[in-house]
Amino acid sequence: MTAETELASNAPDLRSSRLYFNRELSWLDFNARVLELAEDDRVPLLERVKFAAIYTSNLDEFFMIRVAGVHDQVDAGLTEPGADGRRPVEVLKEIRRRVLEFDHRLNVCIRDDLRPAMAKHGIEVVTYEDLSDEEKETLRERFARQIFPVLTPLAVGNGRPFPYISNLSLSLGVLLRDPQNQQRTFARLKVPREMLPRFVEAGEDRHRFVALEEVIAHNLESLFPGMEILDHGYFRVTRDADLDISDEADDLLEAVENELRRRRFGEVVRLEFATGMPHELRERLVDALRAEEIQVYEVEGLLDAGDLMQIYGLRGFAELRDPPWTPVTQPRLQGDDDEANLLATIRESDVLVHHPYDSFNSSVERFVEQAVSDPDVLAIKLTIYRTSDDSPLVPALIKATDRGKQAVCLVELKARFDEQANITWAKALEQSGVHVVYGHPALKTHTKCVLVVRREGDGVRNYVHIGTGNYHPKTARLYTDFGLFTCDEELGSDIADLFNFLTGYARPRAYRKALVAPTHLRDGIIHEIEKTVTAVEAGGSGRIRMKMNSLVDGRCIRALYRASQAGVEVDLNIRGICCLRPGVEGVSDNVRVTSVVGRFLEHSRIYAFERDDETRIFIGSADLMPRNLDTRVELVVPVEHPDLVRDLSDVLDRSLDDDTNAWDLCNDGSWDRRTPGEEPRSVHRELMIGHAARAAEALTNAG
Repeated sequence: MTAETELASNAPDLRSSRLYFNRELSWLDFNARVLELAEDDRVPLLERVKFAAIYTSNLDEFFMIRVAGVHDQVDAGLTEPGADGRRPVEVLKEIRRRVLEFDHRLNVCIRDDLRPAMAKHGIEVVTYEDLSDEEKETLRERFARQIFPVLTPLAVGNGRPFPYISNLSLSLGVLLRDPQNQQRTFARLKVPREMLPRFVEAGEDRHRFVALEEVIAHNLESLFPGMEILDHGYFRVTRDADLDISDEADDLLEAVENELRRRRFGEVVRLEFATGMPHELRERLVDALRAEEIQVYEVEGLLDAGDLMQIYGLRGFAELRDPPWTPVTQPRLQGDDDEANLLATIRESDVLVHHPYDSFNSSVERFVEQAVSDPDVLAIKLTIYRTSDDSPLVPALIKATDRGKQAVCLVELKARFDEQANITWAKALEQSGVHVVYGHPALKTHTKCVLVVRREGDGVRNYVHIGTGNYHPKTARLYTDFGLFTCDEELGSDIADLFNFLTGYARPRAYRKALVAPTHLRDGIIHEIEKTVTAVEAGGSGRIRMKMNSLVDGRCIRALYRASQAGVEVDLNIRGICCLRPGVEGVSDNVRVTSVVGRFLEHSRIYAFERDDETRIFIGSADLMPRNLDTRVELVVPVEHPDLVRDLSDVLDRSLDDDTNAWDLCNDGSWDRRTPGEEPRSVHRELMIGHAARAAEALTNAG
């Protein structure tokens, strides 16, 4: 055996299961970091309440999509282990173990910490038994007037089949007995949270609340007159809500609408009981819903703490919240009277905006509005993945059509849980004469871009906006995202080709600068990693820094392992899922992984490759996950202006140095929260201060 052969035989297997964390369990770790913020008494009280609600709503979506998918694997008889070596049934068992542990922590936090702390500030969430006789009488009157009319008791018995329990509905199970014939009957009452607030005010002069289901439970005699009420309990059902759209669907709009109707009838993936649910009721429900024991969860406290967002939304109590933040206008977009000519500014040089620090309204929305008003603009094209009901971008496209411009909108109908809203927008746009395209059944269009085609001289110039986040004015105030405005000729041509691919029947052989999934993105990222490895192996310097939501893709992880083995320093800032295992000797010694979870949802994606004196830095819509790289249309582009490269590098520095809301991923898969130093670092706080100061300085200089 030669020395080279012996060395190769001792090389670590980069596909070994010991090098990978499980995707679903890594997501649960992320949600546990959200839970830690609810438990953290350094966080303002109502912000902690918000994080408790977010933890719960996150978990709901996880069960509806990810846990449902694992159940499908088990039902299909799949026993092959995943990249981490776990079989699907083992993953389900570990999910259950961790969720029960985390739910216990949440309920202890709400019961022993949040509720008493809120009570000290005049916000009380109490049980019905805690109410005074006067308050109970007030609620009885309110029940008769406001709640009773919208309740529909459904009994089960001869000729009355078990009622359908819709996804995420909160219900009461009631056990009844007819005093005349002693027959026992089960009935279900849906808690009407769609029409009524979850927490009912017990008085008129202070914030004292009791849960709606408790008010109903203490007035059951009104709903079942003449019956003996033996017992009752609270339960909640979570169903499989993933859409399954055939690649062969002739009419994508019709296919999505049909799947949305099916979603309500998905298989049960979780059945939650409030502690104290009578055994007879529990058994009836488990049997009727065909729930397996692994799907049954007993909740000690409040069922669906996501409704605590109602408490977070109370007016006032500024001292219990984060200091308010108002996004500023990016200095280069300020202009006279805060009305810069954006197209002229972009012609001078590229512009980078960072939300929520920079205003979405004064950048993205104004860009589209000015394009609509400009008589030389010939066409406006944009993609919509998620947007809000009051977004001005869609009406702007309609106005563009009225002014004789070509207006094109790619509406992604399969944007999870926004499907119905997008269908509504798509129909409104079509009726107004906008060219609406739905994309391809097999691919989600996740890219975020706007193309403005303007007549200039004897030709046209393409102006583009490329974002890391959705064109959604509300989430632009809560999520951190970047947007690049440019009229770079090659990038403009790339985006024009991309729209032709999305709206027509074409497959570009190559793009000039853009990295586009599913054809070129993974290879483009790996190519940049390998070039950095080559530079280091040649005796130069090299560093890779990446910021994203999730890192799952096996090929990309193996490329990063090879970079670490070559001596490249790899710093990863990953908010959510990370399947890469850092700190493995001989494999990932040079990899560090940190996660920032805090006031704003970290949503931006930055991919930076430093080689000697060269820095290549990209932003875009894609995480490094198989779904993004293989089954979505994603767009990642280089940022080349030196000032903008420095800005992005600065954000990476601050994200990696945060010690206020940052966790480090350890070799064993645990996440250790950093302890703030003498001068605490917070990327969110620092960027708010920096952007406010920069905007104020620009206004002063302009004055």
